[in-house]
Amino acid sequence: MANPEVTVIDYGMGNIYSVTRALEACGATVKLTDSPEDIVSAQLLVLPGVGAFKDGMEELRSRGLVGPIGDYARTGRPLLGICLGMQMLMERSEEFGEHEGLGLIPGNVVAIPNTAEDGGRHKIPHIGWNELKKTAALSWDGSILEGINEDNTAYFVHSFTCVPLNESHRLADSQYNGRRISAAIQSDNVYGCQFHPEKSAQTGLKIISNFLSLT
Repeated sequence: MANPEVTVIDYGMGNIYSVTRALEACGATVKLTDSPEDIVSAQLLVLPGVGAFKDGMEELRSRGLVGPIGDYARTGRPLLGICLGMQMLMERSEEFGEHEGLGLIPGNVVAIPNTAEDGGRHKIPHIGWNELKKTAALSWDGSILEGINEDNTAYFVHSFTCVPLNESHRLADSQYNGRRISAAIQSDNVYGCQFHPEKSAQTGLKIISNFLSLT
């Protein structure tokens, strides 16, 4: 059986090297592109990202990629957003003002409170390893989290968190000193990981392998 081909959107704001290496370690052939045609025709599509929401969306718009990403999502083929890439799947973000996202999953991106649940201050950004917890989705079977246990940890680096309008779109949460964090989201064929699976050791590689098996 041929290796799955994954198209990774290269728009100047992703940790492309780490993502590519992780995908290849899981058996994928990787195509880096900022071509609208490549995106629409992809077998599997990954939208990575680090940095600010506004800058990420501006880079996608300047390359004419917003429409093609939406067109791809509507084909029903698997799409995975990572970190900033997950946040841009949402309708809008409040980071440095209000900015429109790709609108593939209803909801907003909001700042993580700079205080813990007990009122004490904690560090922002939220950086480090955190456990993945089930949500209203209940079962992870058939998703990118199939075979993951709730005590498995993943690596996070972020200051903002997604708040899906529909609770069922929360695939997994994490807790940061009592504050609820969207760790993973899903709407049909569209997935997002706030954590970095490419930096999350065996748990991350399992999640990437699950994504590759969705075709």
